[in-house]
Amino acid sequence: MEGKVDLRDIAKLFLKLGVIGFGGPAAHIAMMQEEVVTKRKWLTEQHFLDLIGATNLIPGPNSTEMAIHIGHEKAGWKGLMVAGLCFILPAVIITGIFAWLYKIYGQLPEVQPFVYGIKPAIIAIILGAAYPLAKKSFKSLELIVIGVLVFICSLLNFNEIYLMFGAGSIALLLTSFKNSKNLTSFLPIPLLHISSTTFLSATNLNLFLIFLKIGAILYGSGYVLFAFLEAELVSTGILSRQQLMDAIAVGQFTPGPVFSSVTFIGYQINGLKGAIVSTIGIFLPSFVFVALLNPLVKKMRNSKLFSAFLDAVNVASVAIIVSVCFTMGKEAIIEWRTLLIAISSIILTFGYKKINSALIVLGGSLLGFFLTFI
Repeated sequence: MEGKVDLRDIAKLFLKLGVIGFGGPAAHIAMMQEEVVTKRKWLTEQHFLDLIGATNLIPGPNSTEMAIHIGHEKAGWKGLMVAGLCFILPAVIITGIFAWLYKIYGQLPEVQPFVYGIKPAIIAIILGAAYPLAKKSFKSLELIVIGVLVFICSLLNFNEIYLMFGAGSIALLLTSFKNSKNLTSFLPIPLLHISSTTFLSATNLNLFLIFLKIGAILYGSGYVLFAFLEAELVSTGILSRQQLMDAIAVGQFTPGPVFSSVTFIGYQINGLKGAIVSTIGIFLPSFVFVALLNPLVKKMRNSKLFSAFLDAVNVASVAIIVSVCFTMGKEAIIEWRTLLIAISSIILTFGYKKINSALIVLGGSLLGFFLTFI
């Protein structure tokens, strides 16, 4: 379980996940859990949970930061770089190809029949990963209550970071009162805040600074990214609303982190150089934040108070994952075809645990394609 891992093994794993990782952050983390905890046993279930909790406390794309965390755990600084880059690059390259074709032809290929079946299958994969994490994290009645409250608040669209810190703070207070000790000071994780600037031109420097700022302050799932892009690019006239909508579409039907949509946007604004500087800008803060945070995770687990804080954050993370699943289900399972795909995928996920999640996604996609003709 412990010990270092060869960089080539880390590279192979995260290149594979970068290629097959459809469905957004929750699905990516589910696939990582299957590969890293269940199959390879690189991390314990508890430590994987702790990394999820820690990742949710910092800005940036959660699944990318999980990849960086795992790389750092298994091979230090080199692993951090290799895991992060290998997870990001497939999505960036695929998105870049779409961006190039879009620039030439002005439209995206027809992929809706395949996406139609992917979403219900992904819900099954997320539930399959959330189940063992939930069994591990819901250790007491207090944590169950916190988890239920977070789930309800998440469905009511409360901000994820407030839910995380709120759950952790409640657990800190309860543990403090139980031990009859004063609550020790909580040292907040340093966050990088970059002042907002109005960008009047689309130079590479401006693109880099825009996306560096977004990468440094954006909490929650990658889908929140598009609200920032609307404010920073569309409202300032740098990007058209149609281009933003097409970038969102590319982010949804390509594998890997949703943040790779920025590669598409950068290419539309300033060609290949624009794509490169935009991509570096949006992902750079994640590497910095994880490098700063990773050494603190084990120290938090060894402290009684911070261990309680981390347990509550883990419970909140699982509750939010289930909430995301519920919301995705309402949007994706809309009639008998998608219901059939979802049920079939759940049966395969829970009944045949050795089936690779990529095969379930592929099966859902193909089934969705054929069912559209019925």
